[in-house]
Amino acid sequence: MYKKPYVIAEAGCNHMGQMEIAHELINVAAYFCKADAIKFQKRCPKELLTEEQYNAPHPNPINSYGDTYGAHREYLEFTVDQHAQLKEWCEEAGITYSTSVWDMTSAKEIASLKPEFIKIPSACNTHYEMLQWLCDNYSGEIQLSFGMTSHDEEEKIVQLFEKNNRAKDLVLFNCTSGYPVPFKDVCLLEINRMKKLYQNRVKAIGFSGHHLGIAVDIAAYTLGANVIERHYTLDRTWKGTDHAASLEPNGIKNLIHDLNAVHEALMYKKCEILPIEQVQRDKLKYRAN
Repeated sequence: MYKKPYVIAEAGCNHMGQMEIAHELINVAAYFCKADAIKFQKRCPKELLTEEQYNAPHPNPINSYGDTYGAHREYLEFTVDQHAQLKEWCEEAGITYSTSVWDMTSAKEIASLKPEFIKIPSACNTHYEMLQWLCDNYSGEIQLSFGMTSHDEEEKIVQLFEKNNRAKDLVLFNCTSGYPVPFKDVCLLEINRMKKLYQNRVKAIGFSGHHLGIAVDIAAYTLGANVIERHYTLDRTWKGTDHAASLEPNGIKNLIHDLNAVHEALMYKKCEILPIEQVQRDKLKYRAN
């Protein structure tokens, strides 16, 4: 049985540090795209980065919002009070609010808002202290991506959640960490491996894609990943590192339409000759003697 697809529009930092754009991202995702959820990001740059990393120039200056990488990251950050406003706007629009957390401070701040789910990005999935804190202090669903993660690390992560009796609150995402990812590196059949190892141990298997187009997501869903996450922007030409690997509103809308169409089609026939076929059978079928 295929579960109905659940689509998360990953806005991330594509709001460019502006609450007005974040509000528009929410409303477009909810009313135009009909997404199930929209997800932002929360970082404490001075906790997450070393002093050297904080003070270094952005590796791609054309996309930078500050003189240093730290200043760039600070510019894109919203406070916990601003995230509370984002959550309120989501509730008004009828779409689920969530956020990826990149460090302990951010995890604590976002957990205080009690969202339906919190996301652990691939870069932070071995921050075991943060995972343990969330197991102990946050009762909602935890989603976690397996990008740039070894098989041994994957098993250690799942065992941590099992040890804390929280594995059935855990959604694991097949993911390749690249922006954008060429099709040859998407490696969709990893979903089969993850299902074999983890499907009966965790809540669900999902797919987080950084590729171009929407064909791959349809294939991921048919392989059994019913939670689909895609980066989302209002304009792929905007300044920033994630816009080019994101879908614009029409892309998210088309993705949701196609996933729902595939969900409706993925079934066996209820009878040998369907009613829609019977009309054609009576008119066209060769009648053998």
